[in-house]
Amino acid sequence: MFFDQSWMGYGIVGALEAGAIALAIGLVLFVLLHLYGRTQGWSLGIEVGWACVGGMILAGGSDMWNLVYFNYGRVQSLQLLKVRLAEVHDPDNLGARVFFEFVGVAVGVFIGWLLVARRRSST
Repeated sequence: MFFDQSWMGYGIVGALEAGAIALAIGLVLFVLLHLYGRTQGWSLGIEVGWACVGGMILAGGSDMWNLVYFNYGRVQSLQLLKVRLAEVHDPDNLGARVFFEFVGVAVGVFIGWLLVARRRSST
């Protein structure tokens, strides 16, 4: 995430908090893209797709990067690994946090669709 995570919990609690933040990001991003897309003639699929991609990058970009880096990156020394792990909040549950961020963004976009876009298509 793009902010200080030191206040967040550890384990499943921290993953649920990250998912709740991602839900809010997905909801706001979908509403903004829907309002802009309506003036540009975008279809609902474009709005949903860009809201999901943008929300996942905003909400979980750094966590996804850390997950890929720790799994596939070349670590030249043990000291470098210790420094990188010290920068990550709760590295033991990084995968759960990324998963809940993905789910949170998807649920946020869905709620945004229920609140905003569903009315337009039904009338």
